[in-house]
Amino acid sequence: MTSGSRRAPSSSLKSRLALSSLALRRKAAQMASPAAGTGYCSQTSWALRRLGVGGSAFASAVAPRRRSFSVSAAAGFDNQNREYVIVGGGNAAGYAARTFVEHGMADGRLCIVSKEAVPPYERPALTKGYLFPPEKKPARLPGFHTCVGSGGQRQTAEWYKENGIEVLYEDPVEAFDGKTQTLKTSSGKILKYGSLIISTGCAAARLPEKIGGDLPGVHYIRDVSDADSLVSSLGNAKKIVVIGGGYIGMEVAAAACGWNLDTTIIFPEDHIMPRLFTPSLAEKYEELYEQNGVKFVKGALIDKLDAGSDGRVSSAVLKDGSVVEADTVIVGIGAKPAVSPFEAVGVNNEVGGIEVDSMFRTSIPGIFAIGDVAAFPLKMYNRIARVEHVDHARKSAHHCVETLLTSQAKAYDYLPYFYSRVFEYEGSSRKIWWQFYGDNVGETVEVGNFDPKIATFWIDSDSRLKGVFLESGTSEEFSLLPKLARSQPIVDKARLKSATSVEDALEIFGTAASFEKSGPQRQ
Repeated sequence: MTSGSRRAPSSSLKSRLALSSLALRRKAAQMASPAAGTGYCSQTSWALRRLGVGGSAFASAVAPRRRSFSVSAAAGFDNQNREYVIVGGGNAAGYAARTFVEHGMADGRLCIVSKEAVPPYERPALTKGYLFPPEKKPARLPGFHTCVGSGGQRQTAEWYKENGIEVLYEDPVEAFDGKTQTLKTSSGKILKYGSLIISTGCAAARLPEKIGGDLPGVHYIRDVSDADSLVSSLGNAKKIVVIGGGYIGMEVAAAACGWNLDTTIIFPEDHIMPRLFTPSLAEKYEELYEQNGVKFVKGALIDKLDAGSDGRVSSAVLKDGSVVEADTVIVGIGAKPAVSPFEAVGVNNEVGGIEVDSMFRTSIPGIFAIGDVAAFPLKMYNRIARVEHVDHARKSAHHCVETLLTSQAKAYDYLPYFYSRVFEYEGSSRKIWWQFYGDNVGETVEVGNFDPKIATFWIDSDSRLKGVFLESGTSEEFSLLPKLARSQPIVDKARLKSATSVEDALEIFGTAASFEKSGPQRQ
């Protein structure tokens, strides 16, 4: 705490006040919810029934939970700040912490439990600027701690201390007991919580060990230590293979071009970014990558990764028997929500993740989930979704904490947003920055020649705009995209198809001001 800062009453009085406040909140929760206060088995039963488990299956599901544990009422606890606990130290945790501070509810009340050795940071940097070679000014901590990604204050370790936030580093939670409202960490610490926010994010999908997925020189990227290991490999690499043609694959391959490395991307689909890009759009990006020396192996599956005489990875062997040499391999084949050890809170089987309502409340009172791990109602499209993106991590964190600390009852109304920035290192012949808003469903209309701009519009059967993609737009053009995607105007498709430039296409929708007056607005 900084000298001269105002303090609350003595720590013992603060503790009594916090416990009194916590008791009142628990009593209110019990009165408000028929499921609350009926015991851990009742709450767990409800969560399991949502997954289709009941009767004797419920007993067998609860009995073998190896990570269950119990804590006696007299046991001591290893966290000083017990009113609010955030499990997970990623982007969402950092933005949640900022919201607690803004409400004056962090000092002496908030504890963050993280598996990482550093405070939360802006993760997009890990597959972009962090991978640039030393002479091209790579991103490094503390330069991109949260919340600089949204123009906020840089939240270093000192910031957390100054704001009275307790952070437990390198000690992930391994067990959870909803009855006693306690957590157990990998080091054996027992932590107490009043309200719990699950912000565990995702873990990288890995290749099996038996086919070489854990060989030296094989990398996965989820945290800064992973990125450090990859940077070390890139410094000595000559030939790299990137497995996967999605976000990770595109961004890592672009960064590798800054090292002038022999780079090959291998993936099973017909083109890169298959979840978003149309074949025509993908073709243009692939041509740009090929101009930068990147090679593509499409429609290919990995059979195994072989090691050389030194034990390091030496090649990728494909299912068709062909071999691609590599001394460094980066695997980017997706991610899995890190729901353990919170499965009993309620997991959505369709999209993965912990199911929450429109205010990020789980089925158990006092427990919330945010960021990548949350399966939440996507109000605009009337479906349950799980979004792995920094924009949702930031916004869900803020909305959740506002719900927890205030009387806010506004439903989370998220507009899907994705972007990428690549080839931004010094000396690059062309920097790339695209943005997408909305839903990529329906017929597509492509406008522009990718020199440098190109736009793609997704239009449904009722001629309503559902999604919009723009490459190399101006700040004014980018600012128009969310207005278009949220309002979903009716489009004159013939006129749009006849547009000769991106500027002409956007002009069809009018200026942002006039556009907002057309059609109903979604709030």
